[in-house]
Order: sequence, then structure tokens, then C-alpha cells
Amino acid sequence: MIIEERAPAKINVGLHVLRRRPDGYHDIDTVLVPVAWEDRLLLEAPAEEVHFTCTDPGLEGAHNLCLRALELVQRAGRWSGGLRIRLEKHLPYGAGLGGGSSDAAAVLRGLRRLGLEAAEEELQDWAAQLGSDVPFFLKHLPARARGRGEILEYWPDLIWPFWTVIVFPGIRISTAEAYRWVQPRAEGRADLGFLVRSLDPERWRRQLQNDFEPVVLARFLELRDLHHRLYALGARYVSLSGSGSALWAVFETEGEARSALDALGLRQGMISPPRFRWGP
Repeated sequence: MIIEERAPAKINVGLHVLRRRPDGYHDIDTVLVPVAWEDRLLLEAPAEEVHFTCTDPGLEGAHNLCLRALELVQRAGRWSGGLRIRLEKHLPYGAGLGGGSSDAAAVLRGLRRLGLEAAEEELQDWAAQLGSDVPFFLKHLPARARGRGEILEYWPDLIWPFWTVIVFPGIRISTAEAYRWVQPRAEGRADLGFLVRSLDPERWRRQLQNDFEPVVLARFLELRDLHHRLYALGARYVSLSGSGSALWAVFETEGEARSALDALGLRQGMISPPRFRWGP
């Protein structure tokens, strides 16, 4: 049996770094929204052995989160056979779009479709062991994420009305390093949920914050210039996704979004249309 799983990117709509935890992670508050830029996975079982290939051969090592997801399930004694995985990689990595995490979640979802008997709580536990963003990607739904990102409040009713341009300028930023640049702050923060749900780009420009953005833009002038250029091309709001380096920008119309993306001339970018309903 061969099945296909989609692995969409996400954007962070606001991101507050609240405090450093004793375990070395940080407590955050952010809203995650899936967008129409995605990897594609083909999973085949039964198989005699584990076999993983990727359109980017540099991602084929044992460190790949797809293989680590399978290994977790095998170590739990829940999958004894092999599995063939083919990853068609379209999402840039080191971009703050969650591509590797989304791929891992796609493997967990795919294993259940292929016969893995696992409760939702087990999938969530395996996902949290793989990375802070992985639990979010088990469902293709917007969500508010707290804790280190694994405490999720899904927002299936959120209507995203914008044409959204997502661009990757070719700069890869280490998330661990980016956290060292940020000064955590828990007090005096705006209500992130209220701000995001307002869907008001003008209010966002005044009040919505991604705490990584000022420190990242200060270190990467090319990225700061791209941020300014998106506004000059008519964007109503521009933000870093996660710790970067991908930027996302919202536009009123498809024509404005396409004109802006064409004007930038970047090799890696995508337009995500307004979505009134998410789901796998």
C-alpha cells in the first residue's frame, strides 16, 4: 500500500519569548497558521526494510526527522516491519517554516493510516519528543501554542482573509543561536490571542510582535532590506516567521501579492491564498 501525506509549512503570527526554563527550553506564546507551501511524502508498507530517499540527497542521513519519527515508534514496540519513505522536499530548511517538523508529523500520521494502532495522546507524545513544533503539524489547523510550543489550543474557526506571500532569502538561521539573542520577557505583554483574532494589519503593525524580529533584522541587513521592500511593494503587514529567515507578508488582492513576489525575483517563495477551512 502506498499513501501520500502533505507536510505544509507554518507561519508564526506573533511570537513572545516569555522565560527561559530550567530544562534549557523557553516558554513561548505564539499563533501558528499552516500555509499552502508544502513537502510531499510517499509512504509504502509492508516493506522488508527501512528505506528513505529525498529529492535533496543532503537530507538523507539518519538525523532526518522522518527516520527519527519511525525509530521512536519502533522503539516503543509499535511498528516491527520496514517502511519505504520518499520525501519530495519543497520547503527550505533553516527558514523558520517548520518543514522538518511537518515532515516528521506526516510520517506519524501516515503510519497510522498504514495500520499503526495508536491513540491521539500517543502520537502527541511521540511528536513532542521529536521537536517543539511537531505536535502542531499532526493537524492542519491554526493553533495558539504555549509552553515550549507543544501546548496547543486549536482554532478551527479562524478565517484567514489575506493573500500571503512567504519568501526565503537563502539565509539559514540557527534557532538555538537566535534564542541566545533574545531577552525573554513575561510581563507587560499584549494579549496575543486578541491581537491575532482581530485580523487587523494596522493594529498588528502597532502592537503585534515577534521577539526574534528586531534582533535578527539587526544582524542580517539583507533580511532587513527585504522586510522594508515588502512594505514598499504594498504589503499591509510583514513579519519574520519563527526565528527566520523566512518572511511573510499579507496583501489585499491576489494581483498585489503576485506583483510583489515577481518584483522580488527570489528563487524560493510562495503565495498562500485566503483559506476559509483547514484540514488534512
